[in-house]
Amino acid sequence: MKTIRPNKPEKSGRSDRGEKTERSGGLEKTIKLRKAGLPERKSSTKKVIRRVGEKDNPDLMRLNKYIANSGISSRREADKLIAAGVVSVNGKIVTELGTKVGPGDKVQYGDQTISREKPRYVLLNKPKGYITTVDDPEKRKTVMSLVAGSCKERIYPVGRLDRNTTGLLLFTNDGNIAKKLTHPRYGIKKIYHVEIDKNLARADFVKIGEGFKLDDEMVKVDSIEYIGDGKDKKQIGIELHSGQNRIVRRIFEHFDYKVLRLDRVYYAGLTKKNLPRGNWRFLEEQEINLLKMISSKH
Repeated sequence: MKTIRPNKPEKSGRSDRGEKTERSGGLEKTIKLRKAGLPERKSSTKKVIRRVGEKDNPDLMRLNKYIANSGISSRREADKLIAAGVVSVNGKIVTELGTKVGPGDKVQYGDQTISREKPRYVLLNKPKGYITTVDDPEKRKTVMSLVAGSCKERIYPVGRLDRNTTGLLLFTNDGNIAKKLTHPRYGIKKIYHVEIDKNLARADFVKIGEGFKLDDEMVKVDSIEYIGDGKDKKQIGIELHSGQNRIVRRIFEHFDYKVLRLDRVYYAGLTKKNLPRGNWRFLEEQEINLLKMISSKH
């Protein structure tokens, strides 16, 4: 064994700490000999990006946490995305782990801009008399008042139900999910319970089921049926994926029926079970996963 001589330190060593170098098996090792009363210096190979004012700015957040909060992945998976070079901050690819971002930074995963807020998903059983808008200059009642206080994050309605339509309405701050749930190409399934002013004639029932032209555009529902035992032909169940404005009301008005009640009972796998009219609830984890699975099919 080669003897280490303290009085002949390597050039790269620190003489005041007695740092020496020895070769063993072709590998160079740094040996630190602590002098009495001197603490051993700790080194780290982990590179962390620090920003000006970091210690004084509580609004800065680690990039992996920012990505995890957006719901895209876990923190560990976020580190892999960063290292893979698919995350950019303010238009520049970032690959350094430990990077911190602030509220004014624009973070993108691929071409998708993501939010630092924790994703929220709130399901409302909408009553009559509320319009689906965030703000109304005419001071009418809006659906936002029904979910006020549900969470600190700012959420928005996905799609819309008109003032006199009741039933399921989803709110979220997840822009990616919202965009896909409202885009026609994803064919989101919706089921409505319709009550009309007179019995639906068999001929009209068949025409609606087979498809027809409405305002020079072909309309075809996925399914139509009389509700229950079929004796009350004013109660209709209709399933469709069209996102056209007021489409269900327009379908029946086209055949000279007046819609007395319209209730959305099913939306993208979600139902009104255990959700009374006017109440809201957070989606469960499996329901959120279902929405993500539906929106990733295309």
